Amino acid sequence: MMGGFEELQKIQKDNSEMVMESIGALSKGIQAVSNELSEYQKKSWKESSDAMSAVMGAGTLDKAFEAQNSYAKSSYENFVTEMTKLGEMYSEMAKDAYKPFSNIMPEAKK
Repeated sequence: MMGGFEELQKIQKDNSEMVMESIGALSKGIQAVSNELSEYQKKSWKESSDAMSAVMGAGTLDKAFEAQNSYAKSSYENFVTEMTKLGEMYSEMAKDAYKPFSNIMPEAKK
């Protein structure tokens, strides 16, 4: 009877450790995503401000349209690049959070 209780305690302890490790990986991943988004926002704000200055400082309407078009193109490219990077970060975060549980199924089969 005591052997079963001790085994149950060990299983609960192991499961708690796996959950804590997974939560740690999620926390680390969320922090990295948050930092990345913050840096992207700062960069985007600066580029937007610079573009507005270029449009306002353009001497002709053609140059203003050219500056706006250039900003729109680079802004879109930066957005796509950033979203791709964030997707990879989320994917990696999910893998890291799952890693502690990856050995559960082989053990359950025993």
